[in-house]
Amino acid sequence: MAIETAILDKIKAAQTIIIHRHQRPDPDCIGAQLALRDILQASFPDKTVLAVGKHYPGFDWMGQADQDVADETYKDALVIVVDTANQPRVDGERWQTGKSVVKIDHHPNDDAFGDLQWVLDQASSTSEIIYDWFAVNAADLTMPDNAARLLYAGIVGDTGRFMYPATSANTLAVAGKLLTYDFSATAVNQAEDEITPALARLSAYLYQNLEILPSGAAFLKLTDEIVESFGLAAKDSTSAIVPLPGKITTVVAWAIFVEAKDHTFRIRLRSKGPSINELAKNHGGGGHALASGATAHDQAEIDQVIHELDELVANDKGENE
Repeated sequence: MAIETAILDKIKAAQTIIIHRHQRPDPDCIGAQLALRDILQASFPDKTVLAVGKHYPGFDWMGQADQDVADETYKDALVIVVDTANQPRVDGERWQTGKSVVKIDHHPNDDAFGDLQWVLDQASSTSEIIYDWFAVNAADLTMPDNAARLLYAGIVGDTGRFMYPATSANTLAVAGKLLTYDFSATAVNQAEDEITPALARLSAYLYQNLEILPSGAAFLKLTDEIVESFGLAAKDSTSAIVPLPGKITTVVAWAIFVEAKDHTFRIRLRSKGPSINELAKNHGGGGHALASGATAHDQAEIDQVIHELDELVANDKGENE
């Protein structure tokens, strides 16, 4: 049986479906989760379909997860975890208390959790996968206009406006099909492209202070003090500035270190060529070949990550000369 059909059969057999996502969500994560909720609610109005996760006001333009879901709701529920590579990254701990778990993701399947797994690590986004699942099962499913809007937003977010290498012919075909639904693509594109004045000032700080090594590796360290000096709270997302070093011609791969509440540093790694996910794994993280994340526990580990990134880029350039 095809995995797309097996997942649909699981959904048909469940009366309650609860959809989880990863911590610190992005547009693809939220788009895939909320679109799947909308599709299932429209297709199976007799079922209870919930999407759970911490509320982030910056994503209210996409929609909100369901709050105050009782523990007993998980009894006999089918839990679907979307866009989440490994178990520690799942937003919320109760996902393991349901009757069964389905994993739908586009990250490397290093942590193969769940009773059913559909992982396509070559896909641009989990939103693209959700649409493909819908298309296979279209005879049994309904796609509301808002679900199409959310999937389009997720694809736009994870492809960097169709600039990243994971953008495929299928990605563009799916985006084109989604545009046949009734929503404003312009409004979605503007919402994803806009930044606040505070983030604009932080962007200028990045360009002024980014350190670019001779190899083409680059890095920037953002402490709480620096972030707050621009009128941003420590809890505010700085993800909008992460792609910016890639616009510089001499930058090949880069790391942005952002201080967390516990004074460790979240590492956002990006690359135009050399694979950086193994480097991320060396520091408790992982992700895609050109977009990964990890954690540095102190300045010594920050220095080590910079050293490893510098060597990685230098060696890659040497192999390609």
